[in-house]
Amino acid sequence: MTLLRRGLSFVVAAMSVLGAGGAAVAVAPEADVAHHGHVSLWQGRVGVLLTSENHGPSSLSGGTVRLEFSVPLAADQDLPPACLWGGDRVVLCGTGALRAAGAARQLSLELRTAGEPEELTVMVDTVWNGGATDRNPGNHRHEVLVPATGDPYVF
Repeated sequence: MTLLRRGLSFVVAAMSVLGAGGAAVAVAPEADVAHHGHVSLWQGRVGVLLTSENHGPSSLSGGTVRLEFSVPLAADQDLPPACLWGGDRVVLCGTGALRAAGAARQLSLELRTAGEPEELTVMVDTVWNGGATDRNPGNHRHEVLVPATGDPYVF
């Protein structure tokens, strides 16, 4: 009976890696991308310090983080080389390679809003992680309410 169970376990494991007709199917690597940092708002200026890291187990050749703001940002401003505009409220930034349990990558942004809001909300999320699966989205998805106090609000 034990041999039969082991045989069935092997068949089930093999079927999860083989597709229709017995063709091999690529299995996505697994990683745990995390973004943490803080956001400040003062006199129509937004400061973002973002740290991205990968808790593993697989290393990633790169990733993309999306910062989505609840208010429009001023259009006539430059972004760091690793970033680009995704709309008037969205900035997308490349993280660079993220080794499993390796050194974290830091990104610093100072942006201007279109006006001088009393508060804003920033949503942080990974939009691309090299095709890896990530079973822990709680450490890379954040929503931060930021009053215009100049204080850093941590995520």
